[in-house]
Amino acid sequence: MSDGASQADTTKARVQAQYGPAAEAYAVSQVHARGASLARLVELAEVSPDHTVLDVATAAGHTALAVAPLARRVVGVDLTPAMLAVASRLARERNLANVGFIEGDAERLPADDETFDRVMCRIALHHFPDPAQAVREMARVLKPGGRVAFVDNIVPPDPAAAAFVNRFETLRDPSHHWLFPLMELVAMFREAGLGVTHTETLDKVMDFYDWTERMSVPPSLEAELWVMLMTATGVTRDFLAPTEQDGRRTFTLHEGIVVAAKPG
Repeated sequence: MSDGASQADTTKARVQAQYGPAAEAYAVSQVHARGASLARLVELAEVSPDHTVLDVATAAGHTALAVAPLARRVVGVDLTPAMLAVASRLARERNLANVGFIEGDAERLPADDETFDRVMCRIALHHFPDPAQAVREMARVLKPGGRVAFVDNIVPPDPAAAAFVNRFETLRDPSHHWLFPLMELVAMFREAGLGVTHTETLDKVMDFYDWTERMSVPPSLEAELWVMLMTATGVTRDFLAPTEQDGRRTFTLHEGIVVAAKPG
């Protein structure tokens, strides 16, 4: 096994180890279950009743569950069995019979070529060791004329600010791999043979304590992360915008949406 392949497998094992115990927390996380990007992504996907939809890195299934009432069939795929168990339970609780969940790797999707009318991926690419390969896989399983609706957190184009944000994220979550500026994401979709038809950005104000608790961050590291935020300067501080008022600590993350189509 090459060093690159070994490192990728290690990253994926970290994802499973980190997100298995956090599955229930993600089931009730308002950022994931009701965040603004969820409704917007569903809107931009323009799913019809005859469509089959793939939700890549479905986690607790929030995107798959949101789009299921609009589609003929929805499949959610994720690397972490505990997340899939939570997603399946939520589907049963909502009486959604047209959605199913399977274990699989976003970089080797368990689907034939040109299978789905829509492919969706929400707030997940930053965990993939080879994000460009994952985008190529989204393009591969998409039918001609089909559409990818994608969103992930993004970083500023400034290299120093981007490195700071990625280090900040990795300290909180060791399974974090890398966040990109929006235009680098756009380039990945174009290089995968898709035509980018729409981009936009959304701001996401985060409750700092909720953000750390979801990953069971120990108190000493929690304190270190807050100091990082409060001592950031320049582009980095403007981007993250930390605030503390009446005991509530917040900062801002930014999401980049990309809609891309496969030539038909």
